[in-house]
Amino acid sequence: NDQPTMFPGVAHFHTVRVAQPGGKFYSTEYLRQLCNLWDFRGSGITNMHGSTGDIILIGTTTPQLEEIFFEMSHNMNQDLGGSGSNLRTPADCIGQARCEFACYDTQDLCYNLTLAYQDELHRPAFPYKFKFKFDGCPNCCVASIARSDMSFIGAWKDDIRIDAEAVKAYVGGEIKPNGGAMPVVME
Repeated sequence: NDQPTMFPGVAHFHTVRVAQPGGKFYSTEYLRQLCNLWDFRGSGITNMHGSTGDIILIGTTTPQLEEIFFEMSHNMNQDLGGSGSNLRTPADCIGQARCEFACYDTQDLCYNLTLAYQDELHRPAFPYKFKFKFDGCPNCCVASIARSDMSFIGAWKDDIRIDAEAVKAYVGGEIKPNGGAMPVVME
């Protein structure tokens, strides 16, 4: 704030960017730790995987920054992400871990490219920001085309295969829609 005496409540209002894990898999314990830390050291306002893809912790004061960094990096074993004018934190969809449509292992590729370019995350080597995003299929759950400079999108690379007998069984009612998880009620 350029007028801290007029607006003391927002004299400091730093934002902390936290790198998301592959596929955005979190434990309840981790999320609880993160929220408790932010309630204690920050404003309590978060943006979970908004346009940046990272967790954004919005609003804290300068004296709290080192305390937050120490707690996250030493006690929570968390990388803080990259928000400089270089390679930004890569993001991937849930991929083959939980999605039947994933055509490649998004988490593996994201992890390996992150390791390969780790220096560029923390020691700028490029003239401007650059983002990788990894979508396992054309459904584009990570919005890689809209949110990155280099999109990796899984695509089927063979002829489409149709099991004609299974289609007939489905149409004939022998195979239940959604595996029977949500019965269709006809009136």
